[in-house]
Parts: sequence; C-alpha cells; structure tokens
Amino acid sequence: METLSIDAPAVRSAGAVAEAREAARGFLGALRPAVGPDAADSVVLVVSELVTNAVRHGGATCTLRLTAHPGSIEVAVEDPSPHPPRKRVPDLHHGTGGFGWHMVNDLALATDVTPTPEGGKTVRALLPR
Repeated sequence: METLSIDAPAVRSAGAVAEAREAARGFLGALRPAVGPDAADSVVLVVSELVTNAVRHGGATCTLRLTAHPGSIEVAVEDPSPHPPRKRVPDLHHGTGGFGWHMVNDLALATDVTPTPEGGKTVRALLPR
C-alpha cells in the first residue's frame, strides 16, 4: 500500500488546487501496476473537487492524502470545518457551483465523511484503480 500526504497551502486560490492535482498525477504516475488513464483522470478530478471545497468552505487549509490499494485509490481531504459537504442544486445560470459533490459521488465507489478529534472532518472517496 502506497500513501502520499501533502498540505495544501492556506490560501483561497487555484494555486492550492493546482498543487494538489499535480501531486495526485505524480503519485498515480509512480504506481505499479500503472493506473489506467480514465481512472487517473477520475482520481485527479475528485482531488480537484475535494480540495476546492476544503479551501473554499473548510477554512482555507487542508491536508490531502492519497492511498493506493490493490483495486482502488483512496482520496482523503481533511479540513478544520465540522460541516459536511452537501448536495446542492447545480446553478446553471449564475455560476455559483453545486456540481462538485454530485460529481464526486458519481465517480466514487463510496464516499465517507468522518469528524476529526480536532473538530474538523475528513472527506474520503474510494475510486476504482
């Protein structure tokens, strides 16, 4: 089992999300056996969505952990907010979002939100390898 852990910068910018995506690509690229391109794209998309939500709604700082299991990749994002993600009606007219959590749940085999001892939460998504 291989694991990668990074701290996303405590900024509200695309920089944190881009860094998380690049870390995920590097992690996936080093795995043997290799992860297929469609599975890798799904993992990177889920990383992007979960880190974006953590930075935007979870207190502007988060930790990303990726773990490779024999048949799956686990994406875990921890942030200081106790509030779980919620499904919203996607905003098709004003661009305020609402697509991310739906997308994560559609791509993942399973999702889970657990409170941390410090009062925040960890959001996990298990994706096919």
